[in-house]
Amino acid sequence: MAETGRLTTHVLDTMRGCPAGGLHIDFHDIGGEEIRVLTSVITNKDGRCDQPMLSGSAFQTGKYELLFHVGRYFRESGIEPENGEFLDIVPVRFVVSDANAHYHVPLLVSPYGYSTYRGS
Repeated sequence: MAETGRLTTHVLDTMRGCPAGGLHIDFHDIGGEEIRVLTSVITNKDGRCDQPMLSGSAFQTGKYELLFHVGRYFRESGIEPENGEFLDIVPVRFVVSDANAHYHVPLLVSPYGYSTYRGS
């Protein structure tokens, strides 16, 4: 039986050492002539989305972008960096080359830096 393709993500607040609940994420298809908004979500208390960002027949090969609104997250969390705000929106652009695979794109973030990778 073929695996159902899907995209998931989660966000970890590395400054406080906890999941980043309440973080806004926009998801776009950037593979065509125009950028298409696919969905917008807010992470739950575990820093995850309640369902995949995209799955099943809607999940196709192509170029995509996740926009993580980390500046707003830190402001709403009451975090005021000592040297002023640095990060606002963190874009992560990636390519889906296998529509039957699970793509997991986590973000580890602090007010001054971030890291991402293709997880499992």
